Amino acid sequence: MSNILTMAVQAIPDIHIGRVYDQRDPECEIHYETFSRLADFFGRNTPPHRHYSFFQVHLLTSGSIRLNLDGRMYYGAAPLVIFTPPTVPHSFYSEADTDGHVLTLRQEVVRRWYKAMPGQWPENLLREPVCLELGGLAGAAADDLAALLALVDLLQKEYAGEARGHQALLLALGEGIFIQLGRLLLAGGPAGGQRVERSEDLRVFLNFCDLVESHFRDHLTLGEYAQRLSVTEARLNDICRRMAGRPSKELVHERLLQEARRLLRYSAVPVTEICYQLGFADPAYFSRFFAKRTGVPPSQYRREGQG
Repeated sequence: MSNILTMAVQAIPDIHIGRVYDQRDPECEIHYETFSRLADFFGRNTPPHRHYSFFQVHLLTSGSIRLNLDGRMYYGAAPLVIFTPPTVPHSFYSEADTDGHVLTLRQEVVRRWYKAMPGQWPENLLREPVCLELGGLAGAAADDLAALLALVDLLQKEYAGEARGHQALLLALGEGIFIQLGRLLLAGGPAGGQRVERSEDLRVFLNFCDLVESHFRDHLTLGEYAQRLSVTEARLNDICRRMAGRPSKELVHERLLQEARRLLRYSAVPVTEICYQLGFADPAYFSRFFAKRTGVPPSQYRREGQG
């Protein structure tokens, strides 16, 4: 039976790969695993689920898959790519010979990459789920697929190591993969015709995620977020609970906490300076905020993580 079923009951479970499947580095920005190993863990018949704060890319190199992606049914044979934005529900069934690569990436990392390339990608590219068969490509599209597979192969090898510059190289390879993927998605378009129209609640939720990404350091009130989204604070909170299983305030705090963890683990910036970078006026309050949610003060988290 799928391990997903053992999770806390909710309409569509939110799965954090780094905490449910692989706990080596629960806060990693890029997670890699083969499709077959994930299928062994979660099951070949994977029930509906979502990844609230992660993009996910399935690049299948063998076999076939039956997929429910955001309410649309697909059947496809490898080579095949499935692009799933944050919060989009999906489920699938695959045969025993189906294998390939699965990349799970934090939404703030992907958005940071695309923000650094203004005007080069359509705004909806990161919001629309896509299932795209890649067989029979020619010309530039075939070259893009070859480059994508080569980059994924390099990332797979690097993910298993711990050499100098490991994290920086993973991020560089991940960005290259997303550039090649973006080219393929724009050239191929969604398989199966017209896209599914999104509900108003999902539109509000995705816009809220974008606002949080832009303003989490500004410590906006929930009322200010709601006003910018043209909804009431109560409705925003209700939407967040239904879409992500968490109140809106917790999602803002979670983003602050994630950035604090990243800076503490991967930089040498003093804790006091991190406090100010994240918009906190009082280092003591920042320390209490962090310790309340992680169980340890920032300085201890840094020692343990870097050690």
